[in-house]
Amino acid sequence: MAITNWQNLEKIVMGPEFEAGGWKWRILLFPSSNNNQDTISIYLDFVDPEGAPVGWHSCVQFALVLWNPEVPAQFIYQCAHHRFTAEKPNWGFTQYYNLNELFTHCENQTQALIENGSTNITAFVQVIYKIPTEGDEPTKSVPLALQRIFYNLQISDTQVETIELTKSFGWDLFNSFINHDVHEFNRMLQDILKVKMKNTRVDGEITRLFVGKVKKYVKCISVNYKYCNVEDYYDIQLNIKGCKTLRDSFKNFVQEVTLEGNNKYQTEGYGLQVSYLKAFLQFYIYNLKYSNIICKKMQLLRLNIVMNIRLEEFLSKDADRSISHKYILFGVLAHSGSFYEGHYFSLLKPEKDGSWFRFDDTCITSVIDDEVFANAYILVYIRESDINEMLSPVALEEIPYHLRCLEEERTLAYQKEKEMLTVKIMTSETFKNYQGFGLANFNEVHVYKILKSETFGVFKENISKVLNIPPKQARFWIFINRPNGTIRPEYPILEPYLNISMEDIHKSITSNQDEMKLYMEVSDKPINGELWLSEENDHLIVFLKYFDPDKQAFEGLGHLYVQKFNKVGDYTQVFCEKKELPPRTPLEIYEEIKPYRIIKMNPEYTFQESDMQDGDIFVSKRIQKHKVARRCWNIPDFHESLIIVSFKPKFKNQEPSLKFDLVLGEKWTYDMIAEAVATRLSVNTFKLRFTTAFSTTGIPKSIIKRSINQTLSDMLKIAYLKPSIYVLYYEILDINIVELETQRSLEVSWLGNTVKEKQVICIHLQKNAIINELLKEILKKVSLSSPNSRIRLFEVRHNKIHKDYTGTESIGSIQEFATLYAEEIPLDEIAINQYDRIFKGEKFVDTKVRLQQRLDMNEKGFSKVKFAIIHGTTSYIKPKYFDDEKKKLSNDDYLGLDYTNELVEFEMQNLLI
Repeated sequence: MAITNWQNLEKIVMGPEFEAGGWKWRILLFPSSNNNQDTISIYLDFVDPEGAPVGWHSCVQFALVLWNPEVPAQFIYQCAHHRFTAEKPNWGFTQYYNLNELFTHCENQTQALIENGSTNITAFVQVIYKIPTEGDEPTKSVPLALQRIFYNLQISDTQVETIELTKSFGWDLFNSFINHDVHEFNRMLQDILKVKMKNTRVDGEITRLFVGKVKKYVKCISVNYKYCNVEDYYDIQLNIKGCKTLRDSFKNFVQEVTLEGNNKYQTEGYGLQVSYLKAFLQFYIYNLKYSNIICKKMQLLRLNIVMNIRLEEFLSKDADRSISHKYILFGVLAHSGSFYEGHYFSLLKPEKDGSWFRFDDTCITSVIDDEVFANAYILVYIRESDINEMLSPVALEEIPYHLRCLEEERTLAYQKEKEMLTVKIMTSETFKNYQGFGLANFNEVHVYKILKSETFGVFKENISKVLNIPPKQARFWIFINRPNGTIRPEYPILEPYLNISMEDIHKSITSNQDEMKLYMEVSDKPINGELWLSEENDHLIVFLKYFDPDKQAFEGLGHLYVQKFNKVGDYTQVFCEKKELPPRTPLEIYEEIKPYRIIKMNPEYTFQESDMQDGDIFVSKRIQKHKVARRCWNIPDFHESLIIVSFKPKFKNQEPSLKFDLVLGEKWTYDMIAEAVATRLSVNTFKLRFTTAFSTTGIPKSIIKRSINQTLSDMLKIAYLKPSIYVLYYEILDINIVELETQRSLEVSWLGNTVKEKQVICIHLQKNAIINELLKEILKKVSLSSPNSRIRLFEVRHNKIHKDYTGTESIGSIQEFATLYAEEIPLDEIAINQYDRIFKGEKFVDTKVRLQQRLDMNEKGFSKVKFAIIHGTTSYIKPKYFDDEKKKLSNDDYLGLDYTNELVEFEMQNLLI
């Protein structure tokens, strides 16, 4: 905003409109202030508040600078942060500066700021937290999850969880344990943010901050010709082999190379220049040297990394040199471990003059400068002139309301949670299928939340509706923590408590528990008249389990009222009735006292003599003489064999996709495990398949083949491994597993009509099927470019086509780990002799045209492909490169295609992956 003739200015002066953050702004100048003749006032003004969207706001950090147009070094400025809205569209400084001092020489100024009535006013505006995320779900929106993390980092005194961010990428726990390359992850993150910014006021910000330009050129030595091409880059990939310093590596990156011999190009000179650098500069370092013979051998290459580097010497002649290109290191992404596995951590300098910190999972530690460079993988530099902008502090009022209300949401949620009581309800159904010690896994029972102020009568009415049980038929027993570490239902909640609040009941009976655990007793028929439930004091409520050695499983038979002074043996017939056994079936009866203490009961003792009380557990089993091997035949041994197995879906996109725990016996067979899991998932038992997990990472390992005699102990290798929790992954098949195991499963990579892997097809066939049947199944899953097209199947070994299948071969001839490809046969090849690999008489120049079409490459990319003759019968002969376009190929030759990146040459190009 240029001001002339200051003395004759209007009361309000509006500057020209300009854009920042996708919105129009302008400067408002009050030469004689708003309310004070001795000062001037300057404001930043949002131009179109009436046309702004409903609820519009923009968080802005800005500076207003007044300066002498003849001597720009003479200036004054004021800075502010503000959240602009349509209701409050301007913000600034009512007393910006003393009016009289603008026309005179003041301290630190050699000239006045206003001379001859002229001055300039400039606004520097930065819009922050700019990506619109209102209305997004944090577990489905990467930008919102990032914003919430940054906000929490800014205000929190404790470590910040990243679970929302992980879920926003669509990852579950399984994906979290998979090794992801941080360089690829960084690019993926930038791509996601670019898509979210599209057509918003921050469209193009990723490009503005990160995308520079590199100029590639090829020039002729003997002819006056030079070809140049300018390309974008997000990061610069440096090969550090043979380099001692970062500058040496950068010189290697841009050095001119003479292409000779097999590398010879259409012209002889090849080089690079950096055309344009951006505020952020990321170096991706290749610091691993691989052996070409034994790929597992690895050497870590070291580089002398510096805290700052000047890059003017690497710029092209037409690059912008008006600003300094000195870059300061502010971030390092490091990797520890091997090429195949390892761990990433980051080192950051969050403030301009601050210290370095190491961020390693939940551990954040201060580090010295010398520790910053170890195991560096990606280096992040910021241009010195941009540091103040990039690392400027963010004031709380600049943060959008939907982020600032996070704390309010948490407070309200916490207050609401404090007002609620969590009630966990065990029923006879949950007890029936429970396999562990005690009565229930309280993570698997009905959970109901109710206001603490609500009465027990309201709770009973509500839960009876939820479980479809008439209230008069239900009675609730409160679980109590016993001194021996068990939990049992001991106190019934009777009618006098109907008008008592749930909080008062909880405090009076279970005050030492955060939640209330209840057993819902249900009576099937009335005892007499309107009375449904027993209220006699000489009765005990006990729970019955039955152990079936053949099934190696418990079955919960429900509860039973017994008289204290009756003998245990008097109820043997009742136990038989509960299990629907013949009345005089001989039984052994045990009591569960506490884990690993299961004692046999004396049938001649009364329940009182046996020290029984409400909530105790009986376990009975039929006495058997003939016993099968590899089974537990007594109840204490079976109790000791029980383990908790965590079941997880192998594929996250499969329904149902539930994670759950089951208590299973070590001697359970495959079918018994499948039946328990099928019951939990409500699926067909024979459509389940299980996969073991690595004990260290918990990720899937090996598919378990169904076997009649294999036990859970064999599957989990319990005799050798003792992890904190046993894990099995399950998948739900489309076909019966018995049928599946009579079939052969094959994976085929479909290439279509160009040599590009488009999809992997999994096909199941009978083991005696032939290749033609496999081709028919592939055709059901793909689309062809012409109704006259056909497909072919071939096997690849060591990057060469090992075998073309004619169709009559048995699929049994395909080795177990063979690499199979299928492709659409080009129409011009269908008519040739099946034994010909080439068109007779075709010159190589014509073959190249067909190859380019098959490879689906453009002219530029295809020009980099080099060709070599690889002899099919003698693989030890060194391949010979050639460029004779008149050359003719023979049926015995393989044509080798070598596509190299001349920008970065490193030994990993020789790896066959």
